[in-house]
Amino acid sequence: MIGAVTESAANAIAAKLQWQADACRMIGSELYAGLLERGREDVEAGGPTWEILRGHEDDPEFSVLGLRLLGAVNRMVLTGREPALADVYAGRDADAAWPFLREALQRNAGELRNSLERPVQTNEVGRSAGLLFGFLAVYGETGLPLRLLEVGASAGLNLRWDRFRYEADGFAWGPPSSPVKLQFELSGDPPPLPSDVEIGSRHGCDASPIDPLTEDGRLTLLTYIWPDQEERIARMRAALEVAEEVAVTVDAEPAAAWTRRMLARQTPGEATVVYHSIVSQYLSEEERASLFESIEEAGRRATSEAPLAWLRMEPADDLADVHLTLWPGGEDRLLARVGYHGNPVVLRPAISPGI
Repeated sequence: MIGAVTESAANAIAAKLQWQADACRMIGSELYAGLLERGREDVEAGGPTWEILRGHEDDPEFSVLGLRLLGAVNRMVLTGREPALADVYAGRDADAAWPFLREALQRNAGELRNSLERPVQTNEVGRSAGLLFGFLAVYGETGLPLRLLEVGASAGLNLRWDRFRYEADGFAWGPPSSPVKLQFELSGDPPPLPSDVEIGSRHGCDASPIDPLTEDGRLTLLTYIWPDQEERIARMRAALEVAEEVAVTVDAEPAAAWTRRMLARQTPGEATVVYHSIVSQYLSEEERASLFESIEEAGRRATSEAPLAWLRMEPADDLADVHLTLWPGGEDRLLARVGYHGNPVVLRPAISPGI
């Protein structure tokens, strides 16, 4: 039992794990949902999950404490340190996997407790399926090469979005030979869209960027993909192939400062697209306000020769909203509603770029 440790702290951590379990179930991981629920019960009973997580009761909800823990364990699985857990993970059964996970938590408690300082780093390329229609709208309306600036770019995989193949019922875009095949459910009628785009430059920032060309970087990117989502794992491995072919720079710099610096210079003859996907929730209120202000200030300076677009995919409810603002003009459009990993994509009627 928890004993002298306050019950309120255990309840707070248990609530975080249940919140994450519900999110995992909504997005399609019954394995992680079940394991997090059992972890919640283990916290309430004062087990090894509590011993690892105690002291983190005040962590912000969106720092995803449960995923930080399971990601650290998955890193051990992927490096061969927990082969028994790897075997039961393959069966996708939380009931079968939990005893092995609990033993791994007990065996590696000190290391796992230290690993909680490492933030979750995901680079979900499936989200490009939702962002695609924004990029194509900007290119179709401006007719200018795109200057891509991604905030919270992680490893910069979504800076290579034009090298992916997108396929839905009655819709296809992108090079057919691409190793990345993004297949998704599409609702709504896509307007006429350009068959290709010209990219002028690709640049991103992240608080802790990952180098996808290194062994450690590749391992980190795979670590935070839920092990029962085989399609996402295969998609990541394919995206890492594309990363070897397309050079991208991702600066280690805070979002607001980097964006302000990059937007201080206008680039006549190019359409600058600042974009982010499932990022703003991880920023402090001050950082988020500063980021948005810097984009809007730059928008007021935009011209038809150097337009600025702000494309973002951020949480709404069970789906994320994809918004586009294009300056000059500055009209905000809701382009689509999208699953958190890029499927489904529900287009809104006002998407037409008028090309």
